Amino acid sequence: MKLTKLHWLSAISIFALLSGLVVHLIISANAIPAHSTQAIDPTTQIAQLPSSDKQQVIALTLKLAELQSQVLRLNALGDRLAEENNISEKEFNFDQQPPAGGPVQSPEQVKSKTLAELLLEIETLEQQVHQEQNQLMLLESVTLGHHIQSNSYLSGRPIVKGWLSSYYGVRKDPFNGRPAMHKGVDFAGKENAPIIATASGIVSWSGERYGYGNLIEIDHGDGYKTRYGHNKTLLVTMGDVVEKGQIIARMGSTGRSTGPHVHYEILRNNAQINPIKYVYRKAK
Repeated sequence: MKLTKLHWLSAISIFALLSGLVVHLIISANAIPAHSTQAIDPTTQIAQLPSSDKQQVIALTLKLAELQSQVLRLNALGDRLAEENNISEKEFNFDQQPPAGGPVQSPEQVKSKTLAELLLEIETLEQQVHQEQNQLMLLESVTLGHHIQSNSYLSGRPIVKGWLSSYYGVRKDPFNGRPAMHKGVDFAGKENAPIIATASGIVSWSGERYGYGNLIEIDHGDGYKTRYGHNKTLLVTMGDVVEKGQIIARMGSTGRSTGPHVHYEILRNNAQINPIKYVYRKAK
């Protein structure tokens, strides 16, 4: 997985943007509303708020504290990446707020946010920060020459125990009996058997998808992706960094399936290819 200077420059830019968003939310939180439709005076004491609003204020404060801690960790990671790759301090300075500006807005142009709206914005931002943190950890591993790069080599079976039950190519459809193209291979086994990643990468899909049932998709870089379908339980989420051999799901029969198995696909430049040679490939 080769990353150019543009890749990690973009990632570091995201750090700066997220830091700015957190600052924006902190400023917005000063106008804490008392009810779902009315904003309160910022000087109002929390003790004077209704019980339901007190709980929301406490939740909002905790969320902001968590986000600040995450952004500090991201900034530290960004500093390391910039230092390792000889990025000028003038280009990315994580100790200062990113430059910002714009025309002054009159009070009537600024929309007061309710506590519920602020909490929703913070939860969305928290998910984005978590995903970017995972991706930047992988970026750090690749940039600093850690083991993930060599482990992105596709090889082996996506199961620990089981057997190959269906090959790639034209076969008789198990539901209607007609010839149909099967763009993967199937490995059968016991329900709840572990499904493992055949290479390291970033989870680009984790959820239900038509035909596949509960699907995991992993991006391994260099145009390669793997898919693991029909799972009973998903153990990773979008944005997670996974290792080669890591258990990512439990075998099931969700979606268009006749029994417990994993439908395994390999995609090269978003087109399915025959996985067999990779299944029997020797690991590095």
